[in-house]
Order: sequence, then C-alpha cells, then structure tokens
Amino acid sequence: MNFNQHSELEGRHAIFSGSQYAWINYSEEKMIETVENLSAQELGTELHDLAAKCIKHRRKQKGSDYFSQYVNDAIGFGMTPEVPLKFNDYFFGFADSIKFDERKMFLRIHDLKTGATPTHFQQLMIYATFFCLEYHFKPRDIEMELRIYQNPTEKQPDLPRIYIPGIDEIVPIYDKVISFTNRYLGNNHVTI
Repeated sequence: MNFNQHSELEGRHAIFSGSQYAWINYSEEKMIETVENLSAQELGTELHDLAAKCIKHRRKQKGSDYFSQYVNDAIGFGMTPEVPLKFNDYFFGFADSIKFDERKMFLRIHDLKTGATPTHFQQLMIYATFFCLEYHFKPRDIEMELRIYQNPTEKQPDLPRIYIPGIDEIVPIYDKVISFTNRYLGNNHVTI
C-alpha cells in the first residue's frame, strides 16, 4: 500500500488527535469551545507579534484600550519587546517587554494578556527571577515594577494592573530555582 504523505501536516498537531484522546468524551459544545479557545490563542499570538513590532519601531497606538496602553507604555518607558530570559535549559521564558535601569537598579516587566481568564503576577515574578539569575543580580539589590495589560473584567477592572513584589515573594522562587539546579544539574557554584 502506498500511504498518503500529507506533507502539509509536517510539524503540526491536531486538536483532536489520538494522543490527546480526552476529546472522545467531549460534548459537541465542548469540542466547539476547544476550537474557539485555539482560535483565541492564535489571535493572542498575532497580537503579541504586532505589539512587539510596534514597540520595536516605536509606533504609538491611538486609543485607550489595553493593547494601545501596553504598546504606548512600553515605548514611553523605552522597553525592549520579547526578550528571552534564560538561567539554564530548565528555567527560561520570554518577557513581553522589559527594561532594566542599571543606574537606578530598577527592573520593569510588562505583560500583555489577550485572554479573558483573570491573571496573576507569578509569571512576571518568575521572569524577574530569571533576569536576576541570568544577569547575576540578587533580588534584594534591585527594585522592580510588574504590570499586566488585559481587557478589564468585573474582577479585575484596573488597567493596567501594577504590582511591586516584595523580596519575600521573589527570593523563594530564586531559591527554588537554585536548589533544583544545584541538586539536579550539579551546578554548585550558584548561590544567593
């Protein structure tokens, strides 16, 4: 038998595949919701790409919606979009926009959220931790401000949401990354 090759599927994964078999128990409504959520994720990816381009080329946006505020604030603060932060192959991520002022020892991280689900600042605190580890700063030696830009909801009406984490919030994440790295990877040179 000569099987069909389907080269257009190379590197792709089906929403409803054999390896993701839970869908066989979904109602039709749940299947529709799954497809719509994937479409929303794709739109979110496109909006992040557009925001990064606008920030990179310093193209301010008109309007007062969360997307425009995110782009305009990042430009106003002189931030860099889509910055990879990597401590090692187990601990890394991409900050939507970031700036570190070495003179003031001040770290600023902004995050663009395109979904409707209420969000938390843990992701940004993790990015702050990765920044400290990668660039050899102790969390207690810098100040930071974290911001989330998302469509306002009844539960989270403020735009943007601003958070200044305490040292007691960053150090445990920092310690956990170092502890795991030292124990699992054997990099005993990492200390706080």
